[in-house]
Amino acid sequence: MRAYDVEYDVRYVWGLDGTLGSPFQGSAFGAVSDFPGRCPGVAQGFVSAALRASKCTNSSTISHCGGPGGEGRRAICGGVKARPSNGDPTIRRQPVNLETRMDDYALVLNAGSSSLKFCVFRRPDGKTWEIAARGQIEGIGTSPRLSAKDADGEVLVDNSLDANVRDGHAAIDALAAWLRSKWGGSRVLGVGHRVVHGGVKYGQPVLVTREIVKELGELVPLAPLHQPYNLAAIEAVFDRLPEVPQVACFDTGFHLGRSPVTELVPLPRELCQSGLQRYGFHGLSYEYIASILPEVAPEIAKGRVIVAHLGSGASLCAIREGKSVDNSLGFTALDGLCMGTRPGAMDPGIVLYLFQNLGLSTKEVEAILYKKSGLLGISGISNDMRDLLGRSEPEAQLAVNYFVYRAAKEIGALTAVLGGIDGLVFTAGIGENSPEIRRRICEASSWLGVELDSGANARRGPRISTQQSKVSAWVIPTNEELMIARHTGRLLGLV
Repeated sequence: MRAYDVEYDVRYVWGLDGTLGSPFQGSAFGAVSDFPGRCPGVAQGFVSAALRASKCTNSSTISHCGGPGGEGRRAICGGVKARPSNGDPTIRRQPVNLETRMDDYALVLNAGSSSLKFCVFRRPDGKTWEIAARGQIEGIGTSPRLSAKDADGEVLVDNSLDANVRDGHAAIDALAAWLRSKWGGSRVLGVGHRVVHGGVKYGQPVLVTREIVKELGELVPLAPLHQPYNLAAIEAVFDRLPEVPQVACFDTGFHLGRSPVTELVPLPRELCQSGLQRYGFHGLSYEYIASILPEVAPEIAKGRVIVAHLGSGASLCAIREGKSVDNSLGFTALDGLCMGTRPGAMDPGIVLYLFQNLGLSTKEVEAILYKKSGLLGISGISNDMRDLLGRSEPEAQLAVNYFVYRAAKEIGALTAVLGGIDGLVFTAGIGENSPEIRRRICEASSWLGVELDSGANARRGPRISTQQSKVSAWVIPTNEELMIARHTGRLLGLV
């Protein structure tokens, strides 16, 4: 079996059935084959508004290759010339790697206000997804840059992007162009998204429709730093890959179904009936940790575990027998621990004071709570723990001390909820990469029976407590993207 590149002039190379590509003016390449009965690449995905026919012919067979693309689709096989309306194609008898070009993939997106994180997973032969690329577009709207690495950590791309990449839609286009250049002709079987808030209605992953996106949009006030950008990415894929199924996976989902007392907001019942309750967040991270514990730390997998997801956003989760019991975050992502720019738990009367005594507007208070508080607000220097640990200013040290204090205090509270603790797990950016913060939190929790192994902590574990420690402590990297890929694969019947 041999395959050839066919170069032809097109206006659009988005494959409506999921073939990787992006809208642009110019030439595009699609893998085609000269064996009877199949027309991969162009036939299975590349769509050109300039191409007119809908059948594919080679020396031994005539087969319909239209698919879901509709009018304007042209399948090309075995060197048979397509007839574009604006010129003749050039047939290049150049073999291409079908394993690279014709694999099936799932795409996972985690969209933020100024970044688009992504992972590309190969369709698995068995139950384990194989990662092909992990990367992000950062600096959207300012200095956009695309970077990605493969499964072995080798750099696949690290380039500045055009300044016109100003929003999520433009970032999706830039990502699609790179994916097409890397895996042109391959099919995207599904796109999985992290969606921070699912509300009461959406707990389990769901196949997304535009009506569901509209419903999820009503939750934007509960997660203004995340929800609008999560949904914008879904809309962008709807516009550009309308035939590719999309799956929304919710950060609140892992926590739904807990004891009613843990979900209660102690306000008048008539107000709470509108959806006021404690939801909890970072559920995809906690779900992944719970799924990997039997392999990494089997001795605590079915026990009482507190997982510390410590990053720019931070929370703790009490888990028993792999299920969420309680979470430090509540109705919104403002509660609980001190975070990079969010305050965590504080007296609600402070918010009233901001309105009534200082005369601040709703927008001003929202900006303070979501973007100007936490580590940044305390230090006045940075929201980045790495910066603060390296600074000598008293304000920087105070911010770090408060972060540790709140974490240790919440660990004690969740231990009470669980009726004891068997294991403490650190994960996410700070939890995985800061031995100093882990040391401080473990020392503050030593009264529970945590005895730190300094050498293991410096090596990032996975076990960082001594063998004699009554409560074991661990460092386990989270993988929310893999969790999303698993859910996407199951829901779409890909595995």
